[in-house]
Amino acid sequence: MKRTLFFSLLCIIISFHSFGQGKLEKAEKGLTKSSNYYSSSSRSRTSSSSSYEDNSLWGGLAMVFIEMGLYATYYGLIESPTEKEHLASNAFITKYPYHSSNRGNYAYNWDGDTNLSRITLTNRFVAENNELYGNHINADFRFLKRVSIEADYLQLWENNTFFGDNSLATFTFLAKYHRVRTEKFNAYWGMGATYISGDVEELGFTYAIGAEYFFAKPLSIELNYNQSLINTRSSDKFNALLNYHINQFKFNGGYEYLRIGGIGFSTFSVGLGVFI
Repeated sequence: MKRTLFFSLLCIIISFHSFGQGKLEKAEKGLTKSSNYYSSSSRSRTSSSSSYEDNSLWGGLAMVFIEMGLYATYYGLIESPTEKEHLASNAFITKYPYHSSNRGNYAYNWDGDTNLSRITLTNRFVAENNELYGNHINADFRFLKRVSIEADYLQLWENNTFFGDNSLATFTFLAKYHRVRTEKFNAYWGMGATYISGDVEELGFTYAIGAEYFFAKPLSIELNYNQSLINTRSSDKFNALLNYHINQFKFNGGYEYLRIGGIGFSTFSVGLGVFI
């Protein structure tokens, strides 16, 4: 009887230890370097690449198609000859959305609504539940009509009764090109880097896309997505926000989804922004 009780307690302890991790801890471990699966996958890709390069004919054809693709995508990523004739090609940055008209981030004519540059600062509180929450700070500097630089900081905390406290932070820097610039709608793409602190302490390449639609004064819908590649794993951030604009301020709320090291976080978001 005592022996049976002993083994039962031992099994319970082992099971509790196996599952005794918070979501942030699992996310951090998901981004660590040690992974036999990914190292074997890397060797497989290297082997495949070597055999592919041995075939000079296919290699030459591939280079031709790559060059054609790069030429074609220039119009998609930057601007097509047809678009150069449109007013949006020379659109100006507004001081802030709905300044004195129904225009959003861009205006076709230079007037009292426009400026050479603009800084947007936002601070949002995010939470998944009572135990997992965080703060999301973003700074965006627009200049030269089409270009902006963005710095983004996301700090998450987890207070778990059983597994203890944990925290994780991501720092993202992006250079963005605003591809579509109309008075009601704008869209961008960008590239940069993300650093994840905590137990990860790694830097990775990041790309991003996003858009904002000013459908009715004083409202707009904003969508942003970026993906960072760290240790062959991805860290994804997506947010869908409804903005309410009042003079040079905006109040926003919505949904933010994070995926770090294979662990997903579905959070609600509420915050305040200011245009400078």
